[in-house]
Amino acid sequence: MTLKCGIVGLPNVGKSTLFNALTQTAAAEAQNFPFCTIEPNIGLVNVPDERLNKLAKIAGSAEIIPTKIEFVDIAGLVKGASKGEGLGNKFLSHIREVDAIINVVRCFEDTNITHVEGGIDPIRDIELIQLELILADLESLEKRLPNIEKKAKNDKDLQSQIAIIKKVLAVLEQERPARLVELNSDEEIKLFKNLQLITAKPQLFVCNLSENEIEGNKFSQIVDQYCQGNNYQSLKVCAQIEAEIASLESEAEKKEFLESVGLKETGLAKIIKNSYNLLNLITFFTVGPKECHAWTIKKGSTAPQAAGEIHTDFEKGFIRAETIAYDHYLEYNGEEGAKNVGKLRLEGKDYIANDGDVFHFRFNV
Repeated sequence: MTLKCGIVGLPNVGKSTLFNALTQTAAAEAQNFPFCTIEPNIGLVNVPDERLNKLAKIAGSAEIIPTKIEFVDIAGLVKGASKGEGLGNKFLSHIREVDAIINVVRCFEDTNITHVEGGIDPIRDIELIQLELILADLESLEKRLPNIEKKAKNDKDLQSQIAIIKKVLAVLEQERPARLVELNSDEEIKLFKNLQLITAKPQLFVCNLSENEIEGNKFSQIVDQYCQGNNYQSLKVCAQIEAEIASLESEAEKKEFLESVGLKETGLAKIIKNSYNLLNLITFFTVGPKECHAWTIKKGSTAPQAAGEIHTDFEKGFIRAETIAYDHYLEYNGEEGAKNVGKLRLEGKDYIANDGDVFHFRFNV
């Protein structure tokens, strides 16, 4: 499973600068004018996880393979995008393909960088983009509904689909996101997911601050209050600092630079952690002399489902999972030590995987 996050925002908020830093590339044109990002730039990034190095050291693994996250830099949205303004619906379609949306909000003042709306106002910017996403969903459902109603004359099973669409439309017409729709049954939840609505996706708001205000300012405080009131998550980064970190070659240099500016971790690490929380994702490991491998699964996944993330045959032929908790693997210096003190467990098909589990799967081919 590769988590896919779309980075959105108004033009000139630091979106592409942040994307470049996150992916350590210059793939996204970071220019001081709107619409410089035409096609979405895509970057695959290793998910930083210090546990991998510790596991690999104990097992003597020849290779470390982290799990990955995909960032999609989507061109700046503007007022009227849902109606084709700016580069319009082309980019809204890219947002439909991601798992989570990262909203970059400009929280810095700089007279050298223009703002398409004329000045810094985070709430105006947030609400402008949220409205465009709502209108895009509204238009999508309004186009779909007549066709489904026509087919429903000969297919009664489509009635429940019509009902959920009308239920969602009633919320969107109030300029409220689809995520606020009340779903009362498993069937409604399934039908709702199949609609693939933009405003049903989890969102993370990233306040882009200047280098001398990385702890926050009056603008980021406003964003924090908005997020608290609307059940969103927010965090603070400085895209320029992230760009400087990305330009450093060694991990030691990056660590030293972080300490010099008073940061404990990079913006990348913070964004990934928050994105994992948003989507209820966890990590398990497979460890051996050849490789130490991290894998991403949904929280609540069973051991066979975790095995299926490696290969579908592992899930189909699952017998059992030899399981060691991460802390026990470290404490008892690996598989043999954990086994000797009874910390290696044999788990069956009903076992729910925990974050940090070290698995060795047994299966029939």
